[in-house]
Order: sequence, then structure tokens, then C-alpha cells
Amino acid sequence: MKQGLSLRVSQHLALTPQLQQSIRLLQLSTLELAQEVEQMLDDNPFLERQTEEAQREEFGLDSADAPPPREEREDAEPSLAVPGSDGAVAGGDADAPVADAVDAEPDWEGDGSVDLAPDDSEWGGDALPRSSGSGDDDERADATELARSHESLQEHLHRQALSLRLSPEDSAALRFLIESLDDDGYLEDSLPALASALAGDDNDQFDELVHHFQVALGLLQSLEPVGVGARDLGECLAIQLRAGAADDEGDEDAMEVRKIALAICKQPMELLARRDFRRLAALTRGSEDEVRQAMQLIAKLEPKPGRRFVDVERNVIVPDVIVTRSGRGANMKLRVQLNPDVMPRLRVHDIYAGALKAHKGEGGQALSQRLQEARWFIKNIQQRFDTILRVSNAIVERQKNFFVHGELAMRPLVLREIADELGLHESTISRVTTAKYMATPFGTVELKYFFGSALGTETGGNASSTAVRALIKQFVGAESAKKPLSDSQISEMLKEQGIECARRTVAKYREALRIAPANLRKAL
Repeated sequence: MKQGLSLRVSQHLALTPQLQQSIRLLQLSTLELAQEVEQMLDDNPFLERQTEEAQREEFGLDSADAPPPREEREDAEPSLAVPGSDGAVAGGDADAPVADAVDAEPDWEGDGSVDLAPDDSEWGGDALPRSSGSGDDDERADATELARSHESLQEHLHRQALSLRLSPEDSAALRFLIESLDDDGYLEDSLPALASALAGDDNDQFDELVHHFQVALGLLQSLEPVGVGARDLGECLAIQLRAGAADDEGDEDAMEVRKIALAICKQPMELLARRDFRRLAALTRGSEDEVRQAMQLIAKLEPKPGRRFVDVERNVIVPDVIVTRSGRGANMKLRVQLNPDVMPRLRVHDIYAGALKAHKGEGGQALSQRLQEARWFIKNIQQRFDTILRVSNAIVERQKNFFVHGELAMRPLVLREIADELGLHESTISRVTTAKYMATPFGTVELKYFFGSALGTETGGNASSTAVRALIKQFVGAESAKKPLSDSQISEMLKEQGIECARRTVAKYREALRIAPANLRKAL
């Protein structure tokens, strides 16, 4: 076999670093983008936030040597500050260019006097900011700050534990159990498992820890909220039933119902969820009527004692796009604009870039590369928001009826339609609509919410699956509590509306809406 040389010509596509960064920024959520911006600001010295510039005299710079304004300089570096970018559709020009935000100089008026006040920052980061105005500052408190100051479940329990007179060992065991609770107030791990994690192979210490944990568990379950420290749902309900037993003293019927309710809590929770009255009556040795009354009593209990202590701040969603309505009837217009709160204001550092341009020496190539990276980063973020705005405009244009009549008027829409209209790839539309949110007159929804499959109608048209789910929710909301609608009945009602929807499709949509089956929706 002979060795030889040969030439082969081939073509292949390669993603440049700039294009890779653009794709990655496009698929990031708002929170991930903020983290990426902070990371880039720390790593790249040529990148800075665009804020109001301080007076040059404060930094010892002569005003005569100050460079001309950015607008007059030919070599001005690119910047990203477009909080006012918006577009108008449904009555306006959807393809209008993005408006540049221009900060107008404020017109200062006054008598020239200056009110000097101490700066709160000199007292450290823990000092509260100074507030101006009358005494209604509490009413103006930010909702996020109130959420941060919300007392947690562990703090609430630790505060109650301070009033208990315990030995150091039992106090430490109680603190350990409190810190082992989940957000719902349940103790997920068993006492032997917790003791084994601390004691290791020491059997004597293991037995001692189990004893202290058993004492601490009884104390924990006596604290507020009632039901905290339970190992499962049945124990949580039983703790609350025993705590309310004092209210039934003197009423034999109520005491009997509570006794049966305690017996139900000892049975498998599947029977309680299915409302199997006959099986529960046989297991608890009571009548079906008493079981019904006991289940009514159980329904008033709290299955998650720690629910009200959960921090609500994590449930706040900041929209990327804001849609507002103006006018009424035929003159109504929809305005689509980017949320200025999520848009970073970035620019290339003028002084560093100018110094690099004037003094190129040893190490200049590496610094030039970092400068180019800063320019690419600003350009890619600008392109990210421009793409989000274009896609949002196209979605609002096709889903006008939703913004007027609600989700019942949603029309079928797939990614390919938006991609063909904007000249983009479907994968790009998928990246744009993932983890991006739009604030609408009907609430804040993800951009993917506007895309749904189509169901056939008797007239030969198509109905959106989102509209069908909204119709199912409407049917269930108007049903009789004593005789709820089955999936077959809902399917027939949809056919009366001209929508072809099978029973199994109704069941799939009902489960997606987290609506229980008909037998579980029936009122007791």
C-alpha cells in the first residue's frame, strides 16, 4: 500500500465568537442577562455603565481641557441606552424605527440657596435612606422591601422558643429541628436519620440524640402555626384536630365527628382524596353521614402550615415587554415597548479607549481585543432587545383580539408563521419566546403563551388550544357544585360551540389547567 498526498475542497459553516455570544445572550432570561452584564463589567475594564456624569471640577480636571461632547466627536464609542425604545401596532406603524431616548437637561429654577443635609451613606450600608415629604412614608414603601422584611417560618418559631425553659441539650435539639423544616412546615427527615447524621457510628450518642429529638418534636408541634413539625399530611391534620378539641366540649355529636376525623387521618390519604365514603365508613366504624361531616371538618384545616411565611419576592416576574391600550372601539391602538427597567445602560469607557488609541505599545494587542469584546457585547445586547421587540410586535399584530377580548379570542399561532414574517429561523423565535414575559391588560404572560395548536371547527376554520382551555375553565366555573360536568359532557358542550374536541383531549386540557375530575369537584 503506497502513501500519497491529495487535495480536497470542502465547505462548512463556523460560528464566530461574536455570533456565538449573540445567540447565547438571546436565549438568556432577564435575571440571567443581568448576571451576565455584571460579570462582563467586572472582567472588562473598557465597559462601564452609562450614568449621569459628575462635574469634572470634582475630579480635579480643568474644564478647558475637557473633551467635546459625545455627539460632536467623530470617534465616539458605541453605547447602549435605549430605555424608551418602543413600537406601535394595531393602528400604528408596526415597522417604525426604534426611538432613541434623549435625556433633556432639566431647567433649574430657584433663589440660589442650598439646603445642606448630612448624607445617610456615612453611617454605613445598614442605615435607612433619608425620606422627604410628609409622614406618609410607610404608605409609599416598596413592595419588594416589604417582602424582604417578611418574617420567615424559622424566625417565627425561634422567637416562640425563647419563652420555653429548656435544658441546653433540648434547646439545641429544638433549634436543629426548626432549621430542618421545609417551606411548608414539614419535617421531611425522620428523627433517627437526623440523629445518625450527627452521631455517626457512636451508638450511645445516637440514642441520646434520638431522645432529645423526641422531646424537641413534641415541643415543636405545640408551637404556632398549629400543625408545624409534622412528618406527613395525616399527622399535620391530626395535630390541628387535637388542638381544636377544646371547642367541642359539651357537644357529644361534634366530639364524635372529630373522633372520626382523627381516625380518617390515620388511613391512607388516597381514600380521603377520592372521597371514598363507604370505605372510610367501614374503616372508621362510623356512618357515611358522620364521615361526610368529618371530611367537611378536615376541609377547613390548613394542609401547609408554613404557607403564609413563604417569601413572596421570588414569585415576582419582571416583564421584558409592556403592551398598553389607548383609545376605544375602532380607534383603539396597541403600544408595544421594551421595559426600561430590564435594559442595561452600557458604553465603552472613553478615557481608556482614547489612551489605548494614543499609546499602543507592549500588550496593546490584548487590550485591543478586550476593547473589541466590549463593543461586541454592547452591539449584541442591542440586537437582543431589537429582536425581542420585533417578535413582540409581530405577536401583538396577529393576536389583536386577545388584547381586546381576552384569552377566549386567541387564534392559533405557530413559530413558523412569525419566523417567515420576520425572515428569521424558527430556533431564533423559540429562543426569543423562552423565559421572556409580556405585560398585557390581562396580566403578565410568557411570550410562548401566544403560541398554540389548532383544533378544527364545523365551519372549516381553526380554534386555538389556548381559547379552548379558557372555554373549558369557563364551563367548569359555571357548573353546579352538586353535579359537576364530566369530560364527556364538556366535549359535547364544545361541539355545540362548533369545536371538535375529543374527550381525552378535554381531559388533557383539564389536567393542564389543574382542574380536578368531576368526582373530586363534587361538593359535599
